[in-house]
Amino acid sequence: MHPLEERIGYKFRNPLLLAEALTHPSLGHETQQRHFDNQRLEFLGDAILQLVITEYLFGHFGDQPEGQLTKLRSRLVSRDALKEHAATLELGQFLLMGRGEEASGGRSRVSTLADGFEALIGAIYLDAGLNAARQFVERHWTGLVAADSHPPQDAKTALQEWAQAAGLPLPIYQVVESSGPPHETPMPEGLPDFCRLSRSRARSTRSFRISSSACPRCHR
Repeated sequence: MHPLEERIGYKFRNPLLLAEALTHPSLGHETQQRHFDNQRLEFLGDAILQLVITEYLFGHFGDQPEGQLTKLRSRLVSRDALKEHAATLELGQFLLMGRGEEASGGRSRVSTLADGFEALIGAIYLDAGLNAARQFVERHWTGLVAADSHPPQDAKTALQEWAQAAGLPLPIYQVVESSGPPHETPMPEGLPDFCRLSRSRARSTRSFRISSSACPRCHR
């Protein structure tokens, strides 16, 4: 049994699928020989992961709206999250790659580990079907889903809930400036009636910072 199979608790019926999942494209590029790599399995594994996580969230978080589920799924399948799962398995040490890629830190590179982990999911799917791939994903993700089951709200919703909890009226927004061409008009800058917002030229309201120190009702 391959050492990685022992770590993941799964033995491949077709060991060539495991070899393909662990082969980085740099190996073929460096040797100038026709060689399979894990890019196609990564493509497949990405789709399987999205399906399994989406199905899990849909079934376990019936009280969450679509927008919140989308944000939670995005975090769970992010490159950083995949890298952490790969690091838990020490996947980097099992990857087959060119010497140049290895010398440049390829075994610990986020994109390399994320792609390798998705390729592993794709290989398990081809080897034993969706149920086996689902079991593998859920075994690695269930704890993370439980810990991250309440996605952070967008800034506007968080502000409104904070105002209600503080006994303040809901903020009333007033457009004070709008500039730029029609297709790149920045988000209008608004001022709640009880706080001052730091103004910026960014295209998103995420850059607005609430300056509570400027609000007499925030510092009684």
